[in-house]
Amino acid sequence: MANVDSHAPGLFCWVELGTTDQPAAKAFYSGLFGWEAHDQPIGPNETYTMLKKGGRDAAAAYTLRPEQKGVPPHWQLYIAVESADKAAARATELGAVVLAPPFDVFDAGRMAVLQDPTGAAIAVWEARRNPGLGVVDEPGAFCWAELMTHDPSKAAPFYGALFGWGTKADPRYVEWTTGGRSIGGMMEIRKEWGEMPAHWLVYFQVENADRAAEKARSLGAAVMMGPQDVPDVGRFVMLRDPQGAVFYVFQLTGQGH
Repeated sequence: MANVDSHAPGLFCWVELGTTDQPAAKAFYSGLFGWEAHDQPIGPNETYTMLKKGGRDAAAAYTLRPEQKGVPPHWQLYIAVESADKAAARATELGAVVLAPPFDVFDAGRMAVLQDPTGAAIAVWEARRNPGLGVVDEPGAFCWAELMTHDPSKAAPFYGALFGWGTKADPRYVEWTTGGRSIGGMMEIRKEWGEMPAHWLVYFQVENADRAAEKARSLGAAVMMGPQDVPDVGRFVMLRDPQGAVFYVFQLTGQGH
């Protein structure tokens, strides 16, 4: 899979960086992934950056607003839904907190931000003019998402009931499945990792994880973990960008998930 024009309900459809230094973030990710930055005005002295690969949307970035004081730079995941209003209402029934009630994003679509029952934030996207990511699962594009949570036994039924996801588990890792394929994973936060809130993480595919890590380091990023192999699957590195947002790069070496 590479170019995509739509996302079925239940699939990850958008990734968005909230950062403290938008110009610096644009330079970092453009240097790392070869993305092209296109700024769009969204208000007085405010722009939304579309990050494109080969002319197709690969991600986006914006500056964290004053009312988000205390929120660290982070990557936000969006999941496609038929109705943002219905998804928010259903999520509430299932024990989630609605952090941002459904609202229109100009004519692009309608969205809401939710906090799952274990504390992780996720956004839902009802597409209108903008279906979401235009390229996935190739070098320089989003390829995987992972939930870090203190309570997998609570998270699994929530996401299953809200998005129709199934799970495929081994002793250390749970994969989220939909439509017969794996789309992401879930790990339990261990006590030895210290104080860590539940959160989602994004993975971007690269041709070579080691070279990508070195490139990221040369651009000011910190290597948090890896490079590390996943037998018969791939090789990954956890990075922290110069502003503090954490993400993974992933090199596919096997048949994938």
